[in-house]
Amino acid sequence: MTDILADIEKEIKGLKLKAQKENIGTVVEVGDGVARIEGLSEVSYSELLDFGQDIFGLALNLEQYNVGAVIFGDFTKVKEGTEVKTTGRILEVPVGEGLIGRVVDALGQPIDGKGPIKAKTHYPVEKIAPGVIQRQSVNTPLQTGIKAIDALIPIGRGQRELIIGDRNTGKTTIAIDTIINQKDVICIYVAIGQKTSKIAQLVAKLEETDSMDHTIVVAASASDSATMQYLAPYAGCAMGEYFMDQGKDALVIYDDLSKHAASYRQMSLLLRRPSGREAYPGDVFYLHSRLLERAARMNKEHGNGSLTALPIIETQANDVAAYIPTNVISITDGQIYLEPDLFFAGVRPALNVGISVSRVGGAAQTKGMKQVSGRLKLDLAQFRELQAFAQFASDLDPQTKAQIERGRRITEVLKQPPYSPVPLAEQVVALWAVTNGYLDEVEVEIIKDFESKYIQHLRLRNKKLLSEIATKKELDEKMVKELEKVTKEFMSIFKRGAKK
Repeated sequence: MTDILADIEKEIKGLKLKAQKENIGTVVEVGDGVARIEGLSEVSYSELLDFGQDIFGLALNLEQYNVGAVIFGDFTKVKEGTEVKTTGRILEVPVGEGLIGRVVDALGQPIDGKGPIKAKTHYPVEKIAPGVIQRQSVNTPLQTGIKAIDALIPIGRGQRELIIGDRNTGKTTIAIDTIINQKDVICIYVAIGQKTSKIAQLVAKLEETDSMDHTIVVAASASDSATMQYLAPYAGCAMGEYFMDQGKDALVIYDDLSKHAASYRQMSLLLRRPSGREAYPGDVFYLHSRLLERAARMNKEHGNGSLTALPIIETQANDVAAYIPTNVISITDGQIYLEPDLFFAGVRPALNVGISVSRVGGAAQTKGMKQVSGRLKLDLAQFRELQAFAQFASDLDPQTKAQIERGRRITEVLKQPPYSPVPLAEQVVALWAVTNGYLDEVEVEIIKDFESKYIQHLRLRNKKLLSEIATKKELDEKMVKELEKVTKEFMSIFKRGAKK
């Protein structure tokens, strides 16, 4: 009898030691991708949990008697009584060159059918943002190739610029144009809660323009769980941080954070966290601030790399004062606001110059662009004001008429079709021509035709001038004289052609 009791005691001690070593718990409740687990006394926040059968979860609620965890993958396989083990690992994703040109999910697993990812390095999805001492001021332009943005709302490397507007106003188009225009910047496009067909179309467009050679696509589609949609932007940010740490420039686009906040709200309500305004949990501001703060331009001692963030927010009926939009506006360094009325009036990109702003401003512009854009902002601002006033006035003085006509021509020059970014030198000469009054005599209806032929003329006859502007990134006296000569020459050719 004594021997039997000793054996039982020995077995209990062994089980206790095993439980302490592996820290095993039991699922007491499961549903909608969320599990409540008892017995995980040594678990850490954001630790990866093993549910067996190749199913993993993430510990998010650390309560007194149980742990609330979200499950990745098929949660229907997890039942009440399932054994759960801690892994001792905080959630991390593969990073590095091997991901470029690939489409992956929120855990960094390939979903493009091109075989496994060759990545030796892993980064945690959650990381503390670089401190002020490690950063330097944003002073290098990130060219989008979109005239209206590069001239009026310049974006710098290491900046966080919000793209905001209603549904179907061209927000994603601006992001894709920016990716297409990059040459020496690694781009990460994070699709959150979008249709799989839309993501496939975007990837096809990037492949068509050879942009997948410098792009990673992280996809958490609408059919994926709320957990995967919640993790996707953090995973994309970690992938970008790797390149920043290597001293390179990276750009990450979050499309879009409205759906990200909705997925976090869904998770939080299932985890029984108390809800606040619009049923979002109290830490929804921290959700986006800890993500966007990771965008930075590092100083020389820390590699000189940069991570630029372009978050996208979808508004409802132009309401930029709603909860999530105001949160993200206060976190970012400016916003590009796209207006439905302008979009339907045929102004593409449908940029509202009044609300749109870049808090980095001229610091993120080349000297050549500064030379032509300073006057442009003033002319456009006067035009917007006078246009509203002119609707109620029957008789206008010649000066007001001239300002309105100039504004109409500037608006026309700033229009741009999607997926066709314009090189910096060509942007500078087109804007130089319109701000210096060379287009005042050209009919508004044929401005686009004039502009394309003017650029074509420069490419054929004065390729050297365009390459000088691209290299020096400014307009000196000699270049201005050459431009004046070429423009006058082209004007006479164009007028002759128009008369015929």
